[in-house]
Amino acid sequence: MKKRKVLRGACSIAWVGLLAMNLPGYTAKAQSDEFHRLTAGEKIAHQQKIRAAYEANRQQMLDKLGVKPPVLSPPASDPSRPAALQPVAGSNSWADNAGLTYVQSAWGNWTNYDEAKATATIYTLPDPLKLKNGQAVQDAATWWNLRRPEILNDYQTEIYGKIPTNTPRVFFSTLGADSTVLGGKATQKKLLGYVDNTQYPRATPVIPVLRFMPANASGPVPLMVIVWGSSPTPMTTVETLIDAGWAVAVVNTGALQMDSGAGLHEGVIGLMSKGQDRQPDDWGVLTAWSWGLSRVLDYFETDKAINPKQIGIQGHSRWGKTALLAGALDPRWAIVFSSCSGSMGASLEKRNFGETIDNVNGPSEYHWMAGNFLKYGGNWDAMPVDAHELIALVAPRPVFITGGTQDSWADPKGEFLACVAAGPVYELLGKKGVGTTRMPAPDISLIQGDIAFRNHEGGHVDSPDWPVFLQFARRQLNLK
Repeated sequence: MKKRKVLRGACSIAWVGLLAMNLPGYTAKAQSDEFHRLTAGEKIAHQQKIRAAYEANRQQMLDKLGVKPPVLSPPASDPSRPAALQPVAGSNSWADNAGLTYVQSAWGNWTNYDEAKATATIYTLPDPLKLKNGQAVQDAATWWNLRRPEILNDYQTEIYGKIPTNTPRVFFSTLGADSTVLGGKATQKKLLGYVDNTQYPRATPVIPVLRFMPANASGPVPLMVIVWGSSPTPMTTVETLIDAGWAVAVVNTGALQMDSGAGLHEGVIGLMSKGQDRQPDDWGVLTAWSWGLSRVLDYFETDKAINPKQIGIQGHSRWGKTALLAGALDPRWAIVFSSCSGSMGASLEKRNFGETIDNVNGPSEYHWMAGNFLKYGGNWDAMPVDAHELIALVAPRPVFITGGTQDSWADPKGEFLACVAAGPVYELLGKKGVGTTRMPAPDISLIQGDIAFRNHEGGHVDSPDWPVFLQFARRQLNLK
């Protein structure tokens, strides 16, 4: 990968002036209204406006692709709706007596949590060690030179979208520091990555980062970059990592690209398109976030307090999908931790259980992906790749995949099966897979190989898995 020049505080006065004019500071809007300041009525109107915008944008892409979803019966009268479901107030979801969430997808399929039905559904996983011409991949050179590029091209063209070739420079500036964090155990630095928007000044994407450094660090330390939204900083996780001797960088992705189809003409995607509609293979939001995370990596590779060979990336839920994709796209990430990432993350896509391709294809999530991804709604078999190949793109670097026993939506078993199916690629490259084909019991950690898996007892959270990740990373990165 080509090395990018990192722009810091020593850049030219003209460049700083340009940024100051177009990007007015850390409180710059993330391409949305300041929602928390609106009245109740204004919030409802704003949400309706956003929904109308992303539904129109999705329909426009469907029309461009010539894809026509079926006309469906309303969920309340749909004869294919699973029995004994009750509507969830204030949403389009339904629930069973156990509290599991069910939805009717835009393609007419209902959520399934019956393992027997998931097993009965016949699907064929693409072979990560077979070229498109049918020839077997028998050595590492063929993987690197032929097969991996094939898989990566399918993901970039059909699934997540391509990163533009002329992406802008990013300039990082320090906005403030605090040496009293966590009772003095850590120092905090506020950083802001300004994205050069001279080609389209209406778009004002930025990359806010909070960096935490152990106060007693005596030399370069490992760094964990946590993919995050605008929610309160996960200080419990930060403290766990600080106590283990790691530095932490928490990245607000929403300021770079809005997490909605209503924002695709703004943010860094809108910047690169100059406010025009996306083409079917243009990047989606997850790819845009991954690109921004690589710019954060550029910055920290030059930070003398950080060991540049020990920088990892972690994300949970939609950010778990992002962390896995970022690890696949940028080989500089030393270790990847993807938590409860579900469909279009670590769980097998063609397996009908919990969250599926159809759900990510829906109006509230399609923007994560390239427009071409809409072709695979209700047409799963046609999708050329599956989650085990996304994990394989991280090889030979260590990857830690987690789920929760009460997080059926993210399909922990599907995540485990993807780890198993990615194993042959790791083994081809001289590494070890997950070590078994049998789903482990809750809280049993499979961390002896280079693909690690854990299904914690509990729900859609990452907190139970951080101590186990630190054990895994200690061995993988040869940490003291």
